[in-house]
Amino acid sequence: MENKLKEYFRDKIVLVTGGTGSIGSELVRNILDYPVRQLRIFSRDEHKQFMLKQELSSHPNKDLLSFLIGDIRDRDRVFLSMEGVNLVFNAAAMKHVPICEYNPFEAVKTNVLGTQNLVDAARNHDVDKFIHVSTDKAAMPINVMGATKLLAEKIAVTAEHYKGAKKTLFSAVRFGNVFGSRGSVVPIFLEQIKKSGPLTLTDREMTRFMMSIPQAVELLLKATLLSKGEELFILKMPVMRIEDLAKAMIEIFAPKYGNKASAVRIEITGRRNGEKIYEVLLTEDEGEVVWENEEMLCVSKKPLEGFSPSKIKSYRSDKCEIMDYKSVLEYLKKAVNV
Repeated sequence: MENKLKEYFRDKIVLVTGGTGSIGSELVRNILDYPVRQLRIFSRDEHKQFMLKQELSSHPNKDLLSFLIGDIRDRDRVFLSMEGVNLVFNAAAMKHVPICEYNPFEAVKTNVLGTQNLVDAARNHDVDKFIHVSTDKAAMPINVMGATKLLAEKIAVTAEHYKGAKKTLFSAVRFGNVFGSRGSVVPIFLEQIKKSGPLTLTDREMTRFMMSIPQAVELLLKATLLSKGEELFILKMPVMRIEDLAKAMIEIFAPKYGNKASAVRIEITGRRNGEKIYEVLLTEDEGEVVWENEEMLCVSKKPLEGFSPSKIKSYRSDKCEIMDYKSVLEYLKKAVNV
């Protein structure tokens, strides 16, 4: 796989939108190790760009980096940033459920209109491939974030239908909860543990699909190699109760901040607006055209090399095997190198 990726990225100009976020920045770190001609990092946060540039200042390929301040809502800036680009990863989004819930049209402008700007620019510039980053909340959405991400996903994947003679291949990757990302509950729990608690949990029965940031980026890179256009890739991943995650974090981190684990309590606060008890990665309708290999599912009307018809016809966190507490604890220790 590494050799295939090395050859695929050779001499390519790559654009990563949302390139200073949790997923985008890890993707940048990985791609910078390949023989690209240029790697463009597009984001609207000046401070995060400065910090990432400082972090990568000693990398042997640092001169291949180009930092672009911009917002995917800005159509002119998006079109300018994509001049000469071969490959686009769209990791830019508004992703916090409560913030999107109270600022719905702001979410529309970023997640929907911003994605349309990128798709139009990719088609206009005849980019080779466009890989869109989506989320489990796009499947059967009940909140603004999920609804806008579903529209973004559809805009990206169905761009294959109206690209005309353009060569661009459009695909998407649907993630579960990305462990430790800025959109996950992990940083929130960690801050609450530092303050001796309580950890705020909305519902004891809440379950989530979990994947690490490296797993998320690995899926993106594999999807890039596999993509033939109009696919939706989904990583097979474990499911855990968020209460078990909270308890495991208390057990590991409370002593590090001078507290006894038994002294840090969990407070049940009730579900927030737009919050689900369980998540869906694959709907029953999508299950009619799904393929699989050992690592992932692929929703596609066309068979894909290395994939066979899937026995999985629906993929939701409350219907999957749930990790026991000991497994969650070991998963967490591995994720944080404890």
